[in-house]
Amino acid sequence: MCGIVAYLGSRKAAPILLDGLYKLEYRGYDSSGISVIEDNQIQTYKCQGKVGALDQIIDQDSIKSGIGIAHTRWATHGVPNDVNAHPHNSQDGSITLVHNGIIENYQTWKKILMEAGYTFKSETDTEVLAHLLEYFKKEYDLSTEEALRQMLNKVVGAYALVILDQNAPDTILAARKSSPLVVGLGENEFFVASDATPIGQYTDQFIFLDDDQIISLNVKDGYRIFSLDNEDVLGEIKEIDVKVEEIEKGGYPHFMLKEIHQQAQTVADSMRGRFNLKERRVSVGGLLDHIDKISKMERLILVACGTSWHTALVAEYLFEEIARIPCEVEYASEFRYRNPIIDEGDMVIAISQSGETADTIAALNIAKERGAMTYGIVNAVGSSITRITDTGTYTHAGPEIGVASTKAFTSQLTVLTLMAIQLGKHNGKINDEEYQSYLESLDTLSVKAGQILVQDDKIKYIASEIKSANNALYLGRGVNFPVALEGALKLKEISYIHAEGYPAAEMKHGPIALIDLYMPVIVIATNESIQDKLISNIEEVKARKGIIIAVINEGDERLKSLADYYIEVPQIKEALSPILSVIPLQLLAYHIAVMRGCDVDQPRNLAKSVTVE
Repeated sequence: MCGIVAYLGSRKAAPILLDGLYKLEYRGYDSSGISVIEDNQIQTYKCQGKVGALDQIIDQDSIKSGIGIAHTRWATHGVPNDVNAHPHNSQDGSITLVHNGIIENYQTWKKILMEAGYTFKSETDTEVLAHLLEYFKKEYDLSTEEALRQMLNKVVGAYALVILDQNAPDTILAARKSSPLVVGLGENEFFVASDATPIGQYTDQFIFLDDDQIISLNVKDGYRIFSLDNEDVLGEIKEIDVKVEEIEKGGYPHFMLKEIHQQAQTVADSMRGRFNLKERRVSVGGLLDHIDKISKMERLILVACGTSWHTALVAEYLFEEIARIPCEVEYASEFRYRNPIIDEGDMVIAISQSGETADTIAALNIAKERGAMTYGIVNAVGSSITRITDTGTYTHAGPEIGVASTKAFTSQLTVLTLMAIQLGKHNGKINDEEYQSYLESLDTLSVKAGQILVQDDKIKYIASEIKSANNALYLGRGVNFPVALEGALKLKEISYIHAEGYPAAEMKHGPIALIDLYMPVIVIATNESIQDKLISNIEEVKARKGIIIAVINEGDERLKSLADYYIEVPQIKEALSPILSVIPLQLLAYHIAVMRGCDVDQPRNLAKSVTVE
């Protein structure tokens, strides 16, 4: 949550900062601002609203400075307004900083600072840091660098910080704890950002800061990384190729629609090198390296949040059905606080698109403390989860800019499906015939995903018929029950229609009371093994005049006749069906949201990378 970008070099900073903020806007979009050092004075521009509003109040041509910091905000402390927007300046105006995260003991320090004569304009915890840094610098006669180190040893919480001092107009300071920060290295220039997205067009050389690290950047002297104990750290430089076209809309009206339509390709990318039909091989690298140990695990515990939690719920079915390994799924946000029972016979699998989800990282740390093996499934290269887990797998979905996750879900699910099949084969839980059947289904998966996408116009028409609904119910059974949860989440996130997902059989234990002739009921009915049960559930809805929208297997005439509207998906082995059945639900939510005039890519109150509690 929130986006940071900074620049130091010979180019004009303002255009780089504003362009970076536009690329980071998916991380927060209620206010934004920049600070530069011009003629040895800090100049700050900030305002409520999206980055476009900031762009309107800045005369880029008049700003000659080659050093600056910028921020786009998702509010935690204080309402979105001009005053609470970042950057925040110290009392004497000599220091300016931007901050992602939450400082938990800021009220204590605020009281101390007020007693020392400091005054506050905003409601934020971040302004406390700006004043506190000035306080440490003056009170103890320290350099800004040393004052920062000592201050960070006193504050409690999470932070990604980038700081300018007008008395050191050729230096940027940055620090990180529990909130991501990456440094880009150019020719006599430096870039800092929340992730590589806004700076990948300038460099492919990156340093990912670890927790409790500070970096000092200076064009003349280079960079120095050091710990909060003032020990020098040798930062590892990673080469990452960020393709600019991947973070642009590419002719689509919204990133979300682009990312939905990319799924035929991203599903294939998630399997590339890990599956080969001719060789009769499923081999996920991070799993293969430890497969003897993992196959003997007493229990798998999957931790995740949001859409990734729904992925984990599907994976629970897969690991237990195919690999016959006991599996539990936990909300990471609850797992971290409930003193879970974990031991060395468990493996904890963390699933996160960004690899920076704060609750998921905290859950992993608990698992590691208690001796469990840890496995990460992430999309973002170099992210925190990849660095703290014992092993793991990248999904290779490419940047996902739309706040409501789509291609991340199907890519995560593809990887987890491969893992379940590989473990099932290794453990002798599936025979050669069944294994071949899985391989043949995998071989058709990306093509079949593409076949669903050509029904976009039909799904758009269905959306037009139900766009005015105030509530919706999503029903699924078995491996497709979590897909019902995910479909409901997508509708809530971007259209603001209240929606709930349920196991279809649970409908008569309460939710059936909601059904009337105005209630759309979306049924994922691709499970052939329990089709008769699903048909009974549909009949119960029809008896109460609910509107049935069914996601069915291609050519299923029986279900076509029962539904008011239907969307056909190509038939595939049931365990793989969630990867296909979720796509029409994504499109349905998208079109409804557009028709209701909602901001599809940047829904209200949401942000992409949830790096705070």
